[in-house]
Amino acid sequence: MSDLRPLSLKQIVLASASKTRRGLLVAAGLEVEAVPSGLDERAMIAAIADDNADGLPPADVAAVLAAAKAETVSQARAGDIVIGADQTLEFDGDLFVKPETIEEARSNLLRLRGKTHLLHSAVSIVRDGESLWSGLETAALTMRDFSPQFLGRYSVAAGADMLESVGSYRIEGVGLQLFERIEGDHTTILGLPMLPLLTELRKLGVVDK
Repeated sequence: MSDLRPLSLKQIVLASASKTRRGLLVAAGLEVEAVPSGLDERAMIAAIADDNADGLPPADVAAVLAAAKAETVSQARAGDIVIGADQTLEFDGDLFVKPETIEEARSNLLRLRGKTHLLHSAVSIVRDGESLWSGLETAALTMRDFSPQFLGRYSVAAGADMLESVGSYRIEGVGLQLFERIEGDHTTILGLPMLPLLTELRKLGVVDK
């Protein structure tokens, strides 16, 4: 079997430890180095809330965090194209963050049960500390009115994965069983809107036109 060579003309740096986001980039033929930003997202969200008495919309929070991640990593990566990404969940005007416990995750899922919520996925491209482009895509997901018994079985099946996403689910796994309708691009739901990102990378000469 022959080795598959990346389609990208240059290596990019992903300011994230997310295996899902890195996997999306690699699957699209890009050469990627993952460098986590090290930022405390919960602390940043709390700081954003303190600085904005009226509350920054969840979509804007995702954009701010995506840019901050890329800018932080870019400081130590002279000349490199750095991509930052973040995702927030909005329900009834409220911002959801990654749960810290399984109990918190279950409580969030019960609140979302039978309702529609929004996933805002933001992405930012930075080089040498300068923002070259930023984008935001939103998907709408409607959970079915699942039974408490199903939630118990789901919690066992999903386990610690429930703590790795803002919605306590992975639609590429057993989390798909939570839903009755999904509207939006698949990569947006996974946390990295690939089509607009690839368009910008082509403009920057990272990917061949």
